[in-house]
Amino acid sequence: EVQLQASGGGLVQAGGSLRLSCAASGFTFDDYVIGWFRRAPGKEREGVACVSGSDGSTYYADSVKGRFTISRDNDKNTVNLEMEDLKPEDTAVYYCHVQRYGIDYWGQGTLVTVSS
Repeated sequence: EVQLQASGGGLVQAGGSLRLSCAASGFTFDDYVIGWFRRAPGKEREGVACVSGSDGSTYYADSVKGRFTISRDNDKNTVNLEMEDLKPEDTAVYYCHVQRYGIDYWGQGTLVTVSS
């Protein structure tokens, strides 16, 4: 079965850093794009970043470009999201995601809270 486990969230002051991790199992990890999404209270779910399985190409939402870095370790079946210069607007529950054979799979989410 496909499983995604997000971890690494916490409370940090503005300007600080956190590293989120997504541990994956149940599928051929390096065949698929893995993404991070977030949902803040009262807002729609937003795509944050993703990394391809084939060539390691990345995508970032404009709001996080230059501050967040996504990477993957295919040997360890993990995807990381290095978050730097965090802003209060980054406060949200962060979810990792994969679509496999047309089915969406989500991690349980990890809460990031950025205080002023």
